[in-house]
Amino acid sequence: MPNNYRLCTVLAVFALATTACTTTSAQAQSSALETYNRAVYNFNSQFQKYILKPVARGYRKITNAYTRERISNALSNVKEPIFALNHLLQGEPVQSSKDIARFAVNSTLGLAGTYDVAGQGWNLPKAKTGFDDTLATWGVEDGPFFMLPFVGPSTPRAAIGLAGDSLVNPVYWATINDANVHDKIYYPYMALNAVSLYESGMDVLDDLERNSVDFYETMKSAYLQNRKGKAADDNAVSYDFGMDDEDEDY
Repeated sequence: MPNNYRLCTVLAVFALATTACTTTSAQAQSSALETYNRAVYNFNSQFQKYILKPVARGYRKITNAYTRERISNALSNVKEPIFALNHLLQGEPVQSSKDIARFAVNSTLGLAGTYDVAGQGWNLPKAKTGFDDTLATWGVEDGPFFMLPFVGPSTPRAAIGLAGDSLVNPVYWATINDANVHDKIYYPYMALNAVSLYESGMDVLDDLERNSVDFYETMKSAYLQNRKGKAADDNAVSYDFGMDDEDEDY
């Protein structure tokens, strides 16, 4: 999804949530947000069913697991500078330097990040983080659950974090000065990121949906539990129901 459109979506939804907070009735506020969430959930479900899932299945059909892993590694490697910046903002300069080292090693010896040489041979494991985590470190509250079009489950802090990480994405800045190059590289990169992410979790999502009486409630519960678990334990199991690139997105 185009970066500018994503930012507009985030800001629009955040404005909606902020406006709702002025409602005198907490019950009315909750009801309005729930109505909005289910409407966006239904829209996202149709987008997944008719566009994203068929593309993900086609992607799986024309590639093998080995190729998909190489692509996933390369896409993740691009985000290492984002991890480095956020670790620095979180007051972790040592980990930030390790992120930079991972990026340098994997971008060269790891053949553009397709192989995790830094993690396997240099004892530099990946340490994912983002502006969402940075805001949490700074004491910013998570806020209420809400759905973002195309992206999926979110909270105000998560949405702002997603926008912040998108603004510092290396691919965005490497192509921003040439509109022709930007259109040919950045947008396909974003699309591949979304398809790769969705394909990796497609079977789990399908299984959960088949076994859920109300998949929206199942998704919402799992997402919120994961965020609570993440706050308590960095090694918490991840339930990623988003449709964007939040290896989470960025």
